[in-house]
Amino acid sequence: MTTNGFELGLNSFGEVATDGDRDLSDAETVRLIVEEARLAEAVGLDVFSVGEHYRAGHNDSATPVLLAAIATATDAIRLGTSVTVLSTNDPVRLYQEFSTLDAVSDGRAQLVLGRASATESFPLFGYDLADYERLFEEKLDLFVRLQQEDTVTWSGTVRSPLVEQRLHPRMRPGGIPTWIGVGGSPNSVVRAARYGLPLMLAIIGGRPQRFAGHVELYHRALEQFGHSVQPIGQHSLGLVADTDEEALETWWRYWQPVVADLARERGFYAPNRERYEAEIEHGALFVGSPETVAQKIATMARDLRLSRFDLKYDIMHLPRQARARTIELFGREVAPRVRELLALESTHV
Repeated sequence: MTTNGFELGLNSFGEVATDGDRDLSDAETVRLIVEEARLAEAVGLDVFSVGEHYRAGHNDSATPVLLAAIATATDAIRLGTSVTVLSTNDPVRLYQEFSTLDAVSDGRAQLVLGRASATESFPLFGYDLADYERLFEEKLDLFVRLQQEDTVTWSGTVRSPLVEQRLHPRMRPGGIPTWIGVGGSPNSVVRAARYGLPLMLAIIGGRPQRFAGHVELYHRALEQFGHSVQPIGQHSLGLVADTDEEALETWWRYWQPVVADLARERGFYAPNRERYEAEIEHGALFVGSPETVAQKIATMARDLRLSRFDLKYDIMHLPRQARARTIELFGREVAPRVRELLALESTHV
């Protein structure tokens, strides 16, 4: 973990916002995300990332297009994904999209690759969930080779072979920063280490410290595979407001119906106020005043040896004013406070 280089970013899943009593349209929400990315840069954040989903209320299905729009509206903030579903993307097309994004943004592109926790993209694009593991493994192998090799000859079972193929536009030498998103599978941790890729821990419930074993496994595996130490990041949900009470009440109002729907769909626990407050106190929700959220991020950075923390700030129907306030406070107050806390810790080690 570094202190001066600790990165803080925002993640959006393109979820529909409200303005007063009115839900924004899909098109308005897309434009709002571009506006929010511009605000994230203005308040000094390091990274702005967009997810990939295919369900009502989410407007992040054409992630590279949205990131390209953000690239033209910003100058310095790095642009990534959270997460790109590699299993149902073609690695060749993905390379071309992100090499183009990297060119448009003057070297600011990166991405997080994952297998998908939501599976809507599999039937949408004609993939079989029975091939879940094989799709990701083969496509990751090809995508890494496309980034690292000048010309690629490759064959597998999930797409047509390549013979001495050289893609354009070319990526920068060595490719763009490519993280592996992990939701809890040790096999995914080892896979990231095998390729020597950074690890992004998607922690959306429970005590984040339970991932400490994954961090240890990752470091051991990197060493065994002969790779240098790589960055580790955390992705979690939350909201920052001027006071703890305001944050607590605002997030509950919009988080509760979302989790209730997920509980019915996936068999999660039914949300209640006691569990909600426990998630804020000890779990994976980063909800509170700037000082509360900064203290919690600094704790996670220490316990999980993080070099990056990304806050997913949008949730269905959250008012656009609350989203903007989270961005402002996260950049102007939380980020500098986190770095101050980490610097103080390092001087006492």
